[in-house]
This record gives sequence, structure tokens and C-alpha cells, in this order.
Amino acid sequence: MADQAFQVDEQALDEVVTFTSELIRIDTTNRGGGDCQERPAAEYAAAKLAEAGLEPTLLERTKGRTNVVARIAGTDPSADAMLVHGHLDVVPAEAADWSVHPFSGEIRDGVVWGRGAVDMKNMDAMILAVVRQWARAGVRPRRDIVVAFTADEEASAEDGSGFLADQHAGLFEGCTEGISESGAFTFHDGYGKQIYPIAAGERGTGWLRLTAHGKAGHGSKVNHANAVTRLAAAVTRIGEHEWPVRLTPTVAAALTELAALYGIDAGVDSPDFSADDLLTKLGPAAELVAPTVRNSANPTMMSAGYKINVIPGEATAHIDGRYLPGGEDEFRDTLDRLTGPDVEWEFEHREVALQAPVDSPTFARMRSAVEEFAPEGHVVPYCMSGGTDAKQFSRLGITGYGFAPLKLPEGFDYQALFHGVDERVPVEALHFGVRVLDRFLRSA
Repeated sequence: MADQAFQVDEQALDEVVTFTSELIRIDTTNRGGGDCQERPAAEYAAAKLAEAGLEPTLLERTKGRTNVVARIAGTDPSADAMLVHGHLDVVPAEAADWSVHPFSGEIRDGVVWGRGAVDMKNMDAMILAVVRQWARAGVRPRRDIVVAFTADEEASAEDGSGFLADQHAGLFEGCTEGISESGAFTFHDGYGKQIYPIAAGERGTGWLRLTAHGKAGHGSKVNHANAVTRLAAAVTRIGEHEWPVRLTPTVAAALTELAALYGIDAGVDSPDFSADDLLTKLGPAAELVAPTVRNSANPTMMSAGYKINVIPGEATAHIDGRYLPGGEDEFRDTLDRLTGPDVEWEFEHREVALQAPVDSPTFARMRSAVEEFAPEGHVVPYCMSGGTDAKQFSRLGITGYGFAPLKLPEGFDYQALFHGVDERVPVEALHFGVRVLDRFLRSA
């Protein structure tokens, strides 16, 4: 059990802000297709770990696409290890759209601005600050903590967590659980309640390429085998499809706990249960659950032809598909039906759906750590609509949770800032995150 009297020092609170700002200034934009260089950020993180007495390992599958892994020895050699991971890459940002330069790392009015401030250089900085605090204070956790900073999370993860899981599994020996992004942040419901969702699941990723074949010809002629028409019809069917409700254990638990906050009987086991009716009753808090009661498939890109008066013989489209734990077979069968006989589809990128137990000791300790520093808050489990590096690390038998704690003021739309314009994080949120992360990891 952690020492309740232990306090995060002022240096850790200063460092988490400095590290967030300095990591943001290192442009690690991942445009996909291998167009990214994480190495400068990896070297930065490795240097901070080395200063704390650790021996970080830098690993690359592709030159410049660098990952960092280090292990902190725990006091109980018989205990399972825990993985704490964060990615170093960020999505592109168009400077002209921002109030400040997205790679300035500017600290203004108690807020750190820049691409990666919430996704997820803030968490990277928290990890570094906590590890360095432990080194100064002579603290050792009960279980081994493996720290990993990864490349390529914002694309395929082939150069990051996928590479580490497939080629360097030995570095994660003994790890049974892991934590990373997208959980334990403040969600204000608009009625005075502060909710802290902790992720205990992720929908699977199914990025699809659709191809329609037809008969090429002159644009002035009747053509009943028009590839563009066939593709457009299939895309329309997919975009308009109403997916059925499928409640996973994590989502059922989320609905039950959220309903209890508002004095509502969730009734998830009732034969008359209606997810849509319950979501309506939950008001703004439904936003935490609504994307994860169903599979989804959203058309995102289309391409066909090369001249206006030429009917092309082929047309392509891309679909961002997501499926619930246990929902991949239904997803595949539905796509077969919706695309029809004239359109082929294939996975361009596929990753598994995840589910973690919400009745585990680890979840209870995460809940306790948040409630210690936010006693007014209500911790609930939830399932992420998208995905993280936890998918790749699950290949090693590591159960993943989303736990990157932030205490946010009302009106701060955290979820909208993921990949959004003017991404930023309050300094006080970073301080809260360091305290909660430290408390959890020492108790884990």
C-alpha cells in the first residue's frame, strides 16, 4: 500500500509543465505513410529517464521512428509488472487555424498550448515527472513499472507498439496490465456533477477500402455498369445503415453507474430495455457512452475517374469502421451485405476490440486515486470509441486501461480538443495528473 503521507514535490509540479511545453516544441507530426520523425522526442524522454537513474533502451524498426522503454524495479519480485505507456507522435496541425503556433508550447494564463497538449504529450510529461520524483525521494513501487514511449500511434503503430510487441516482447516480461491515454479526465455534465470516466475497453478498428469495378466508356453513353454509381450506392447504404444496439459488459456498467448518478433505473437487463431512451434521460452525460453501444462505419474518402467525359472502370472509397468487443463477425457480415455483389471490400488496417474488467483491484485503485484528489467527482467506467496502443500491447496478454488523469474546469471541452484546433491543457490539470498518477502507481 502506498504511503498516504507522501507528497509530490514542487519540482515535479514544475517539471510536468516544462516537459509538456518542451515536448510540444518538438514537432513529431505523423502524416501517415511513414512521414514522421519521433527520434528527437524519444531522445528527450530517454535523457530525462537517464537523469533519474534508469537505463532506457531506444528501439527503431524504421530509421527515425524511435521508441523508448525502461523498467523501474519494484519491491515485490513476485508481483506482476505494470506497463505505463504514451505515444510521442501527434496529428498534423495547420498553423493558420490556431490562436498560437501549434508547436510553440506557449504557456499563457495558466494554460499550455500546442499540438499534443492533450493527445498525449501531457501524459508523457506526467510519467517523466513522476519517475523523476521517485528517484529524488528514493521511492520504489511495489510492482515493476515498465515505461514505454512509442512512435506511430497516430497511424498504424507498425513502427511503434506493434513493433515492440512483435519484436521486443522480452522488455515487457511480467506485465499483465497497462495504462495509457483517454481516461480519468473531468467531464462536466452541465448540472453541477463532475464525472471522471476511466476507460475499460476500446472498440476495434476496421479501416476499409472499397473497390467497385465496372465498364469504362464515354460519358455521353448509357452505362448500366458504371463503377462510380455502384460505389456511390454502396457508400450510401453503409452511411445510412442503422446498427443494432449491442451492450458489452463495460458499456452496461457505464450505463448503470451513470443512471445511478441521476436516480434512474438503468434496467439494462430488462427485456424492455431501450438504450436510446436511457441515453436521452442521461442528458449530456450520454456523450460518454453513445458512440459505444453500437458498431459503426463512416464513409470518409472517395476516388474515381480522371476526366469528366470518361466513365472510369474502377472507383474506390474508404470507410472508418469500428466494432465492439465480440462484434467483428457481425461487422464483417453486415459489410458483405451492404456492399453488395458489385463492390469488393478489404481491411486496410484492422485491430482488435478490447475489454478490461471494471471489478478488478486495479480499477478500484484508479477510482480511489482520483477520488482522493477530486472527492467531489464521480468515477465511472467507459469504453473508448476509438483505439490506442493498448491494442498492440494486448498481444502480450496485457490488459489495458485508459488512465491519464486531468482535472479540468467547466467549459473546457477536452474531447473536442483531441486532434482539434487550439489544443491546450491547464497547468492545474497537469498538477492534478501528476498527483493522481503518482498515488495510483504507488498503490498498484
